[in-house]
Amino acid sequence: MYRLLDRFGDGKMSPQMTIRIDPEIKKRFSRLVRAEGKTPGQALGELIENYIRERDSRTYIDDLWKRIGSKLGSKDLKQRDINRVIKEARKAR
Repeated sequence: MYRLLDRFGDGKMSPQMTIRIDPEIKKRFSRLVRAEGKTPGQALGELIENYIRERDSRTYIDDLWKRIGSKLGSKDLKQRDINRVIKEARKAR
């Protein structure tokens, strides 16, 4: 059984989650994550975060907007350029 105890940047403990796991899987998992310099709790926390990120549409959309913003910012576009592109896209519908 694993207890996931993670720390936020402020040093406070996050809520616990207890799971049941086959002893052999636990042993193999522990060996692998320790070889990466992590604790089982850290690795499980990362797995859970990745699982949520991959399946949560809100997170996906937020990440999409960030990527779009980065691309637009790197092209040195002005607000009027963005407004023009939006209007053109809406007319094309």
